[in-house]
Amino acid sequence: MPSFTLPRAARISRITRTHKVAVAVLAAAGAASGLALTSAPGTAQAAEHAPAVVKPVGAKGMPVTADAAELARPVASSVADRAKVTGGEDEHTAQQAASRSTERKAAVKEYPNTLDGWIRESLDIMQDKGIPGSYEGLHRNIMRESSGNPNAVNDWDINAINGIPSKGLLQVIQPTFDRYHVPGTPDNLVDPVANITAAANYAADRYGSIDNVNSAY
Repeated sequence: MPSFTLPRAARISRITRTHKVAVAVLAAAGAASGLALTSAPGTAQAAEHAPAVVKPVGAKGMPVTADAAELARPVASSVADRAKVTGGEDEHTAQQAASRSTERKAAVKEYPNTLDGWIRESLDIMQDKGIPGSYEGLHRNIMRESSGNPNAVNDWDINAINGIPSKGLLQVIQPTFDRYHVPGTPDNLVDPVANITAAANYAADRYGSIDNVNSAY
């Protein structure tokens, strides 16, 4: 096969085109890898002095992406909201407990161990049992019958002669006490509260109310 040689101008032109292609390939590779072949002086200086971007860091020291940071906000918010709700529930529970404690204390009412205390306790029991009577009616009859002495005993009237003397603040005989004894009070004729409530119960049955009694009954 015959051989031939390219003219000198054709060889130079081919080499020049090959060199340009190689330079273009190297430039593209540099751009893809993030390496700038050349840069303007102003741009280089600005890059050197630009502040570093502070990225959020997770619990294990790993950078947190923007999506993770956004997701963390609603979680933190929901935790705070739950804390507020829980705090409100705790406060409400404490208020309910205090209210129940107050109600229990009010239910256990205390009365002084005096004539005034006996009358007031008897009135509360009478009100609960539906037995009529007032403080004035009870006090008036007590003072006439016993002068306020819970241990007073009548040993001279017909009842005493029959062996069932009248006793206590309102001078009640044992059969009357047994019949009109108010449940919840002591089963003791001379107990002040038991005596008053039984007498008031008897007077209500016979006279309509202890308030209607103005003499021996």
